[in-house]
Amino acid sequence: MASMSSQSSAGTPPTSEDVARAAGVSRATVSYVLNNTRGGRVSEATRERVREAALQLGYVPHAVARALRAGRSGVVLLTAPAVTAGPLFAQFFAELQSALSELGYTAVLYGPTGYRGAEAARRWAELRPDAVLSLMDDSLDEHGVDVLHRAGIGVVVSAGPAPVPGAHALVADQVQVGAMALEHLVAVGRRNIGVVVPADVSLRGFAEPRFSGAETAARAHPSVTVVRQELSLDEGAAARWAELVVEARVDGLFAYNDEYASVAVRALQDAGLRVPEDVAVVGADDLLIGRLLRPKLTTVRMDFTPAREIAAMLDRLIGAPGTPAETRSYLRTGLVIRETA
Repeated sequence: MASMSSQSSAGTPPTSEDVARAAGVSRATVSYVLNNTRGGRVSEATRERVREAALQLGYVPHAVARALRAGRSGVVLLTAPAVTAGPLFAQFFAELQSALSELGYTAVLYGPTGYRGAEAARRWAELRPDAVLSLMDDSLDEHGVDVLHRAGIGVVVSAGPAPVPGAHALVADQVQVGAMALEHLVAVGRRNIGVVVPADVSLRGFAEPRFSGAETAARAHPSVTVVRQELSLDEGAAARWAELVVEARVDGLFAYNDEYASVAVRALQDAGLRVPEDVAVVGADDLLIGRLLRPKLTTVRMDFTPAREIAAMLDRLIGAPGTPAETRSYLRTGLVIRETA
């Protein structure tokens, strides 16, 4: 490999020509390797030589120039929800980011702006991404989809409880979460069942379908009563809520997620009720806190479609931007029976 000392002291940013000279290859080969271009016949030894030369020189490809040459940015914009989505979202994003990187894309997480619909979409479109994936974010609507399409962004995908008109949809059916929890509580002999929904209205996008699932499932059991109960993650409010549970003689409880279920269990215990003897409790999401709780929390586990499959879908759609809107499920549920129900 050619000496690189002159490049380190030149004071100007290294170019792909410098990398090619140092690695003893053509600029086209440098472009193939560093832009992760698929289909090029470059040996692994040559790839390693190019990467090493780029590392030693401190060369970084110019994203804007690359986008102009390729006619696309290589960016997949992931819009984040305005609420704390928790460890499930963090893990999913990390896996998706890695999978997209392997396909040559840069995943950019765009935080909540407070804007909705067309106004939010205009801000996303300014980055000229190849695709927009709205992750559990209710700021995307059909007007926003139209803005993105008019801006030349052919691939818009929503991932959430329900499809968005005009966009490809990855639907996480939250109704089945509530239905599964309700059926288990009935199976263990509970008839007066409380369904805890967060007092925090920003969580209603997922909470309402879960409540609806439990309420609908209960209709198949004439002897079962469902009582809607709001709960906030505040010790005083939780104590007052537990008093209402005692008065209502609730014997089964489905909580919005494991975090709310854990608060509920502690409040019930502080009120003198035994879990599960007096009140059986089921949570959702299978979070770590439920496994640390005593008694251990029974929950509805959610398994998302592997991030690699979603990355491959995005790659396919980017390659065929005129594809009609598709809808598919990206969530499977399963009951995890532990000690609270």
